[in-house]
Amino acid sequence: MNILILGATGRVGNQILSHALTDNHQITLLVRDPNKIKMNDVNLTIIQGDVLNEDDIVRVMPGNDLVISALNTDGTTTLSESMPLIIKAMENEGIQRIITIGTAGILQSRITPNLLRYQSSESKRKSTRAAKEHHKVFDMLKQTTLKWTIVCPTYLPDGERKGEYRVEHNFLPEGGVEISVPDTAEFAFNQIKSSDYIKSRVGIAY
Repeated sequence: MNILILGATGRVGNQILSHALTDNHQITLLVRDPNKIKMNDVNLTIIQGDVLNEDDIVRVMPGNDLVISALNTDGTTTLSESMPLIIKAMENEGIQRIITIGTAGILQSRITPNLLRYQSSESKRKSTRAAKEHHKVFDMLKQTTLKWTIVCPTYLPDGERKGEYRVEHNFLPEGGVEISVPDTAEFAFNQIKSSDYIKSRVGIAY
């Protein structure tokens, strides 16, 4: 399978990249600084560029079967500004499948079901800036015909892979408080072979 990975220099994205290479897929990366990618593989193509540059997004999209976006917010609006460019390029190339890493803040609240977690008392985070960015992406994807999945981890320490965790459509598994980076990356990568969470957010926690 030909996979475009965005955000591959981040904690989750880098581990998704490892899974993809181990599984012998053809991988293309778009990164601002290629020196941050420490892997060399015959199946890996690294292209220097910026997700906020439409020409760069258009340049890396052809020939891919799906897109995995592990872009994070990093105190910027990169996430919400890049997604319209990604969606447009995918639609122009006829690519249907996108898997993104979100946040548990954009899952539905159990306490107030008509609100998202970050909008309710269920979320303990003082800052809602990151969740608002992910919410914008969620709204954009909902308006498309793409087969999207948003993997929504709660508190995300580096931790170790346990290989066992709970997942739930559109909600955070009850009582879930954390999930490690390795387990989040593993679950997100496994969605390339799954249709269980098409057009859905999925909460993940231990």
